[in-house]
Amino acid sequence: MKFDRALRVKVCLLLIMTGVFFVCSGVLEGAIEDRILKSWTKSQSRSESDGMQSVNVKVTYYSAEYVEALILAEAEKNLWTKDEEERYRYTLLKTLNLDENIAFHVEFDTTGTPVYLQPFDRHLKLYVGKKALSPSDYDKRFNFKLQGKRDGMIWFPRFDEKTGKNQTDGVKELRLFMSGSMSTATTPGGDLIFVWNITRDDPSVLNKGTAADRLELDRLIKRLEKLNADKAGFQKQLDAIDTELSELSSRVEEIQQR
Repeated sequence: MKFDRALRVKVCLLLIMTGVFFVCSGVLEGAIEDRILKSWTKSQSRSESDGMQSVNVKVTYYSAEYVEALILAEAEKNLWTKDEEERYRYTLLKTLNLDENIAFHVEFDTTGTPVYLQPFDRHLKLYVGKKALSPSDYDKRFNFKLQGKRDGMIWFPRFDEKTGKNQTDGVKELRLFMSGSMSTATTPGGDLIFVWNITRDDPSVLNKGTAADRLELDRLIKRLEKLNADKAGFQKQLDAIDTELSELSSRVEEIQQR
């Protein structure tokens, strides 16, 4: 009896310790993810001296590390299954389209007099190394009168249009410039500058799992559609050439038979 009681006590203690371990592990993992999410977000605040307007801006760069941490954090928060996590991964990566874009999330929080950003892209410039890029797309909600909170996405082209080269290759940092002239609160301090070190950022690490397979399938289908459209265009040109050749040959024969 004493032996059984001692064994039960040991088992209970072991179960308690195991539970504590898993809880602590979950808390630790959550803390690490939270730290990663915060590390890729930069903030700046500007206010008019008379308090008539204040502008707070948060900008998040979607690095591979950030995306992975975001997916894990959402999965843990929502208690997702692996399939649900993969569906979220697919939707997120499809929206970000990191294979072709450099993506940022921007959040404004303004008080006082409204801010007018239209067109928003004229206030933005991304320096990838020494090269300055303009946005390829952005959330058009930024073009409307801004008062209070508003957030959205901005994208810059990842590849050089002329050379096809990945513009982030060999680059140590990204510097996003937001024009100080966009509001009376930001004008006195000049441009808002947000800087990220990207020496260890590698978006290709996200290409794994079923989500990556679905994204590759999407790209392949899109490529097939483009090639088929090109083929149809070339075939139309070829048919026109064949028709003209036939007409010319008939005319030559007709003249030669006179």
